[in-house]
Amino acid sequence: MDFSVQFLSFIVIQTEGQDAQSAKNYKHYQTLDRESYYESEIKEFLDGEFARICKRKVEKNPNTENAPTKIGRFIVEPGHELTSNPNYNLLQRLRIAESKEQFHTCSDDLVRAYMETSSVRGGAFVVASAKLNKYFDEPFVFVMKCDFEPKIASISDEHSLIKSVQMAINARNIKSIQYPHMPEEGTLEEWELKIHQASHAKYFEDFLKFIDYEKAIPVIVNEQVMTMVQEYMEDKWQGAQSEEREQEEQSLEFWAASEKRELQEKWTHDTVVEATQRIIEHKPDIEMAFKLDGVAIKGQMAQFGENVFIARLNGRYAAIVVGDSLQFDKGVSPIELLHPEDLEDVVSRIKKRDDQAAVNRYESGDGGGTDDSPPW
Repeated sequence: MDFSVQFLSFIVIQTEGQDAQSAKNYKHYQTLDRESYYESEIKEFLDGEFARICKRKVEKNPNTENAPTKIGRFIVEPGHELTSNPNYNLLQRLRIAESKEQFHTCSDDLVRAYMETSSVRGGAFVVASAKLNKYFDEPFVFVMKCDFEPKIASISDEHSLIKSVQMAINARNIKSIQYPHMPEEGTLEEWELKIHQASHAKYFEDFLKFIDYEKAIPVIVNEQVMTMVQEYMEDKWQGAQSEEREQEEQSLEFWAASEKRELQEKWTHDTVVEATQRIIEHKPDIEMAFKLDGVAIKGQMAQFGENVFIARLNGRYAAIVVGDSLQFDKGVSPIELLHPEDLEDVVSRIKKRDDQAAVNRYESGDGGGTDDSPPW
């Protein structure tokens, strides 16, 4: 992608301290036009960054709530146009600016809005408009934030060795906004923008208050599952209220809120398969993962009931994975030389082993007995 920068404003933000009450200020260093940009040092610093931002992969529904790259959509009231959204208007003014002075003014408006957010940190704030001449006549707007890097030094002479750099920035850690979003080369989505920020912070989500972001896959799945749980409860209790129902509802709420959850043993195999199909309709490649004691099993949810099964064996859980081939990674192991037995033979052997273990526990006194004498 060959971008042609039209205008670029370079602004430095300085803060005293790291909390929200710290004194904050900014200084507008310079706004460059096309000619002055290509003669400046910042061109080398940002070289390739515009293409990198555009090519960065993003999913409308990310696999985690803390995904660093997200697609945002402008919020408007029903029946209203994009021009009713203040965030859109701010970015659009930058996009259509025809002079350095206009772009400078709009960049100042943008950075002032950014300075009002709670997550402001010192660094370079760069606002640019750049054309992708191969496809479009109108430019993209790029907003880039580079935080100051601590403890950076440059090599000096043989006497002082190094020289401290007070305001160092690094292109590797750029946070960015791209408007409009380009789902694929040559296609624009005027209602959407793309943000990239550190996963532990929400730099631009706090800044752009009138942008909505699609829910992450875990959130969507949780909502769908809880809807199905509510349907199950209504069907089971038929509207009747009781202490037993209240206890079950509280138990399910606690289960849903837990980080690590155990098998609930409430639904039949067919009910679970039907429920998974409802989720797969929205996200065909959604993954499932669980652990049987210390053994991790991971695959696509669509495989449950087809290639992956959960069963009981001698009162314990068993996970059965069925497939046409087995592949091993990394180091060679003797397991790879196995000639597999029939499943029935394996089940029989497990039952014999568990039965013998139960007998051993009984004979050693660990399995309980008929001794009714008091414990003293």
